[in-house]
Amino acid sequence: MALKLIIGNKNYSSWSMRPWIAMKVAGIAFDEEVISLNARDFKARVSPLSGTGKVPVLVDGAVKVWESIAILEYLAEKFPGVELWPSDPNERAHARALAAEMHAGFLPLRRQCPMNMARPVKKLEPTPEVKANVARIDAMWADCRTRFGDRGPFLFGTFGAADAMYAPVVARFHTYAIEVSPVSRAYMAAVMTLPAWEEWLAAARKEPWVLPEDEPDWPTVLRVEGSAGR
Repeated sequence: MALKLIIGNKNYSSWSMRPWIAMKVAGIAFDEEVISLNARDFKARVSPLSGTGKVPVLVDGAVKVWESIAILEYLAEKFPGVELWPSDPNERAHARALAAEMHAGFLPLRRQCPMNMARPVKKLEPTPEVKANVARIDAMWADCRTRFGDRGPFLFGTFGAADAMYAPVVARFHTYAIEVSPVSRAYMAAVMTLPAWEEWLAAARKEPWVLPEDEPDWPTVLRVEGSAGR
């Protein structure tokens, strides 16, 4: 039986993007089901699968895993050959710490800069709290790239779970023209040229749904030319 990943809107659901892009880059086959976050039957469809009633949810036969970071850990155990985490134990601990910090933190960034893949790039002036979030993320990315940059263009060389956790942040920094160091900007470019990124982006821009709470310019809805929505 194929793995199935239940996700929210590709335009808005940062949590859904994380396991999806990890599985795509790793070459892990799966079926997907997209349920809009504002669907009237969202809870009725998701709650039987997810303990929180939220997405994403990975279904593997009788096994149901929710929370992005838990899904990544499950996949790392099920598919050890794809090395979602670094093989070196010290580096693996570092990658997990970065992933956990993303999972639990950076609330000001999340609130002021919601993920919105269909919005054209337009600068948004970050609050002091968001600037502090950006500085911390920039420092973490630059540190990883300085230490492991000889292995490849991602945080620990090859794309892994830590990169998947920060992929929505790459989207946010790009969409809102957030200033980061040249090292971090190069890292963002590497993520944004992945075929998996381009596939997600194309699908996000075709979605018809509009969620006001994730539209920072509301009541104006800014869209890249050719995107769906209103």
